[in-house]
Amino acid sequence: MIEFTSLIVNGISVGAIYALVALGVVIIFKSTEIVNFAHPSLLVFGTLIVATAYNGLHLPFYVAAIAGVGISALLGVAIDRVLVRPFYKKRAIIAAGIMTIGLSIVIDTLTTNQIGAQILSAGNPLGSSTISILSTSIPLARLAALATAIVLLMAFYLWLQRSDFGVAMRAAADDPETASLMGVRLSRVTMISWAIASALAVVAGIFLVSYPSAGLDVSVGAVSLQAIPAAIIGGLDSTTGAVVGGLAVGLTQVLTLGYQHQLAFLGLSFSQAAPYILMLLVLLIRPAGLFGTKEVSRV
Repeated sequence: MIEFTSLIVNGISVGAIYALVALGVVIIFKSTEIVNFAHPSLLVFGTLIVATAYNGLHLPFYVAAIAGVGISALLGVAIDRVLVRPFYKKRAIIAAGIMTIGLSIVIDTLTTNQIGAQILSAGNPLGSSTISILSTSIPLARLAALATAIVLLMAFYLWLQRSDFGVAMRAAADDPETASLMGVRLSRVTMISWAIASALAVVAGIFLVSYPSAGLDVSVGAVSLQAIPAAIIGGLDSTTGAVVGGLAVGLTQVLTLGYQHQLAFLGLSFSQAAPYILMLLVLLIRPAGLFGTKEVSRV
C-alpha cells in the first residue's frame, strides 16, 4: 500500500510538470491552430540556458532561471516572426506543423552537441530535501512543481477567460479573418502566445531535471516529449484538458514503471510506450480528446 501511495503521489507531481508543458502546446494551438512539435525541444533549450548560467556563469539560481525564461521567450518570438508567420498568413496550418518537426530536429541537434555526455544541474535550491506524507518520502522539488503548476494553470485559466487577450486568442483561432476585421491584432496574439508557451516550457524543464532526476542530459528531450500525448489526450484547445492529460500521462508512466516487473510480458520499456497507448485509446473514443472541441462539418 505504501508503494502504491508513493507511486500515486509521484505520478501526480510528474503529471503536473507534463501539464505545464502541455499547456504551452495548447496555448499555441488555441491562438494559431498549429501543433507545435518543437515544444519539448524548446524545453531542453531553455533548461540548458538556465544550467549554463548557473554552472558556467555562476549566477544565483533565480537569476539564472529568469535569464532562461527571458531568452526562451525571445526565441519563441523569433520563431513566430521568422518561421511561423509566413505559414500563418497563408493559412498553411498543416505545413506549419510539419515545419515545427524540422525545427525540433535542428534545436535537438544543437542542444545535444552542447550537452554531450554531461549531466548538468539547473540549481534547484530545494536540492534533495524530502518530506514524509502517509509514510511516503516525497521530494520537496516535486511538491514545489505541483504547487507551481497549480498556480500557473489557474492564473492562465483566469487570464484566458476574463482578459481581452483571452478573447482575442480564441477569436484568432476560430476565425482569424473575422477577428482581424473586429480589431484583433493577430500578429500580436501569436507573438505573445509563442513567448508565453516558451517561457512555461523552461519552468517545467527546471522541475523536470530537479531531484530525484539526475539532472539535464540528452534524454530529457525524449522524456518531455510525453507532453505531446498529454495535450492530445486532454484536447489541444482545452486548458482543462492540459491538466487532465498531464496527470493521466504522469500517473500512467509512473505506475507502469513502478510495476514493470509484473508487466514484464509487455516488455521492460513498456512505461515509455504507455502514454502513447493511452493516447490511442482515448482518440478511438473521443477523436478531439477528452475536453477538446468536437469539429462540426456539414454533409
